[in-house]
Formats: sequence, structure tokens, C-alpha cells
Amino acid sequence: MSTSDKNTADLARRRFLSGAVALGSISIASGFTLYTASARPKGEPASSKIRWGLLIDTSKCDDCTVCVEACKTENGWEGHRGNLTDPQWIRKVDLTDKSTGRKSSLPVMCQHCDSPPCVDVCPVGASMKRADGIVLVDRHLCIGCRYCMMACPYGARSFVHEEITDQKPYMPRGQGTVEACTLCAHRIDEGQLPACVEACTKSGREAMLFGDLNDPDSAISKRIAQISTVKLRADLGLDPHVQYVNL
Repeated sequence: MSTSDKNTADLARRRFLSGAVALGSISIASGFTLYTASARPKGEPASSKIRWGLLIDTSKCDDCTVCVEACKTENGWEGHRGNLTDPQWIRKVDLTDKSTGRKSSLPVMCQHCDSPPCVDVCPVGASMKRADGIVLVDRHLCIGCRYCMMACPYGARSFVHEEITDQKPYMPRGQGTVEACTLCAHRIDEGQLPACVEACTKSGREAMLFGDLNDPDSAISKRIAQISTVKLRADLGLDPHVQYVNL
């Protein structure tokens, strides 16, 4: 990586670790308004007044991997087939209810827990939670101990075994470090939707709803207030802020 590319990557890293956002909305179809991020002035830190979250309707996820492909393209983790690294920032999981035989297919990624165990076990502070609730890994601090991978009950983190080439300047990746879904913090900080949500919406499935869980007037908060949702491994008390419906 050239010096200029490194400087660009470092700048992007600093911006997504400290970036902040406010709530806005865009109309994507007749009668359907999707709440998203609106960028704040540069240099203003993330705020605890906002708590980003996702609501996923699994009934619309069958036979679809649009979210996975969008994440791969956006963040450059297409994988290294035949080698050791098998990045899975987001993956599709198929479930079958043993008592009823009912099948479900759902995307699973970092659940951006309110009490993330990955942060608790990190010995160097590389695993962190931003003020707005997004859980990240600072790869400049990560020593590759992989304690966070063992602590995560969702299998949402991957270890980079090989040297990485053709990296995205806004998403630096490093050999010997751990990585996971960032909820596309770099996009949120620029007032955009996470790549998976944008792709799902454009596909017409509209299975993923993104927004501010702290705002009672946001589309996601209103929807959660109307229906029964499921949090994966809610029994652990981690309060994940990715929720599912029709699971």
C-alpha cells in the first residue's frame, strides 16, 4: 500500500471511529419512508443520544443473499477461497424448528450488543463500542489474540490469516487481526444506509429496517412497538440491537 493510500485509510479509520450522525429520512417508494443517517459536521463525536439498530423480517429472506453480496462488495471481504481466511461479516443461517418443522432463513452479523462480551475480554482495548452503539475493532491495536472471537456467541468475527490486497481505502484490513460487521459506520457517518439495508431495499424485499432505536418517532422504533420481535440469545442479557421478526 502506498503512503498516500495509507494516509487515506488512516483518515477513513479515524472518521468512522469518531464520526457522528443525526436522523433523517428518504422516501424510497410510494407510502414507504425509510429513516437513515444524516451526517453531522466533521469532527463532532458520536453521540449516545442515538442508538443505531436493525430490524429484520425473516419471512422475506428465503432464497436471497443480496445483503451478503452487498456487504462483500462494499467492504472488500470476498474471501480467499482455498486459503485459511474465511471472512463472514454477514452470513445466511438456515434454521429448522424441531417441534414443528418450520424453516427460517436469516442473515446473521455482529449484533452490536449493548453489553458486548467481545469488548469485555479484549486485553488491549481494540474491541470497542462507539457512543452510538456500533461495535468496532481497531486493527491498529488488535494483537490477534482472538479472545473476542471466542467470547462472541454469534460467531460474528473472523481472523485474517493472509496478507490482504486490493483493500478499500475506507475499510482497511490487516493480516493477523480480527474483523466483523461495522454496520457500515463509514456510510452512516456520511448520511447513508448500511450497504446490506440499501441493497435489500433496492431488491424490493424490504426485509431490513435501519434506524435510531432511541427515537420513538423513528420508523424502526414505531415498528418494534407494534410487533413482537426476537433477539438472538436474549437469555445472555447482552441486549443485541439487531432484532428479528417472523423467526
